[in-house]
Formats: sequence, structure tokens, C-alpha cells
Amino acid sequence: MIIAVASGKGGTGKTTVATSLALSIAANRPDVVAHRPSGESRGNTPIERRGGLLFLDCDVEEPNAALFLKPVLGEREDVGIMIPQVDYSLCTFCGRCAEVCVWHAIAVVGQKVLIFPELCHGCGSCTLNCPEGAIHEVLHVIGTLESGCAGPIGFAHGTLKVGEPMSVPIISQLKKKHLTENDGRTVILDASPGTSCPVVETMRGADFVLLVTEPTPFGLHDLRLAVQVARDELGLPVGVVVNREGVGDMGVDEYCAAEGIPILMRIPLDRRIAVAISRGEALVEALPEMRSQFVTLYEKIQREVASRKEAQ
Repeated sequence: MIIAVASGKGGTGKTTVATSLALSIAANRPDVVAHRPSGESRGNTPIERRGGLLFLDCDVEEPNAALFLKPVLGEREDVGIMIPQVDYSLCTFCGRCAEVCVWHAIAVVGQKVLIFPELCHGCGSCTLNCPEGAIHEVLHVIGTLESGCAGPIGFAHGTLKVGEPMSVPIISQLKKKHLTENDGRTVILDASPGTSCPVVETMRGADFVLLVTEPTPFGLHDLRLAVQVARDELGLPVGVVVNREGVGDMGVDEYCAAEGIPILMRIPLDRRIAVAISRGEALVEALPEMRSQFVTLYEKIQREVASRKEAQ
């Protein structure tokens, strides 16, 4: 089962919920054992086996789950997109490459072909359509992937290079490397805040989207947007965690009731939680009495997913 933890609004406690959920599941399930079978190469071997628990931090612009899970990272690789490079000995400057580039990443000016890597999406249209075969592709590194284990939890995250504009290719490659269809693991995807392309890419393929919000007008506004993307556009089941319960009004409760969205957990506004987070401590490590609530949250998600599958 793949659970995407997201939020329309930044700062709602999304990573707090995602990391505490992972730690609580790991502590409650004896079958969760992160390991790498002996004799297997390190190159493309998934860091988790069947029956395990995997955490992917897909907020590649500001990954911070590692601050709370404290993984030991043993693998690192550069990732990027394939961008065009022109062989001027073959190029006739016909301009066909610029015509087919919907991203305007190529411009032909006189006897010069200008390539803008920050606009290129690596689609390969220019290479395929060049009548002279004057274009080939080279790797443009835009970030890194790192993986390892945080105790019994398999862990991996991506990091976008400073100045690079596109994070989606890193998220795509992070998921492609570590997710294998129907392999029996519980996977938690920690998405970036908002509802833009990186969030959509993180949610894609998930079995359930857990939306973390706060009971304020801003929280409600962005929760509506997140529901529209996850449920209405992607067709995924959603549930809500209300963080900082007691700080605002009843708007979130009324909206969820009207839309038939289950509120699966409430986290109180508690100074102890804020102090723990500021020290880099996971919520359930600072307040171990809340582990059982996160286990219950996981069980509720399991029932929601099972109910949806039965209805299909």
C-alpha cells in the first residue's frame, strides 16, 4: 500500500505526521525489517524487501524527513534529464528543432543554435525530428538521489540542485528506482506543500492520500485545493489529519462533513510538540503515548483502501 502524505498549505505538519506514522508502523509490525540480501549488487537493488516499510521524501526542493528519521545513507547518485547537443558539422540551421520544441528550449538564430537547459523537459522531440541527425542528447545533472535505512525503515530522498527549476524529474526517478508494483510493502511518500506538478507526480500511483491541514481559514482554503487535485482530478481516496486542533474554527470540520471526507486523526496544539520539532525530534519520540494513535490512523487508512477496492 502506498500512502502519499500531502498538504495544500506549507507548515501544517505534513512531515511531522509522515515521519511519526512511519516510526509507529515500524514499532508495531515485527515483519518490518529493512535489509539488503547478501550477494546482490548495490547499483539498482531496492532498499526494501517484501513486507517491509519504505519512506520516500519527495519534497526534493527542501527534503527534511531525514532530520527526524536520522537514516544512514549508503548510496548516492546524480540524476538529471537528457538535453540536446548540436553537431555543427551536420546542422543546416533549418530550424526544425525549434519548431517542434513546445517548451521553447531551442532557438535558431542565424548560424547558431541556442539551447536553454532550464527550459528543456528532456522529451527528445528535437532529436527525433532533426532531418540531418545533427542532434544527440547528453545528461544534464539537476540533482541527486540518496538511499539507506533508518533502523527498520527503508529510506530514500532526492535533492534538487540550487538554481535548477524542475523538480518533477527527480521525483519521477526516485519513485521509479525504489517502487516496484505489487511487492507487498507499505510505502509512505512525503510530498512537497502546495498543489503544483511536484505534488501531482508524488500522488500519482498512490493508494491513498493523507492530507494534513490546520483548522484555520488558510488551512481550509488550501485543503480545498488539495482535495480537488487528489480526489477530483486524480481520482484518489483522501482522508484528513487536523493538526494544531483548537487553534482556529470549525470550518475544516464543516467542509469535510459536507464533502464526505473522513477526519482520521486530530493532533492537539501542544507546546511540547513544537519544542520537540525544533530539536529535530519526531513527534512520537517526544510523546510516545501518541504512537497508538498513529497505529490507529494506519489501520483506518487500511480500511479505507480496502473498502474502495471492494467497491470497484
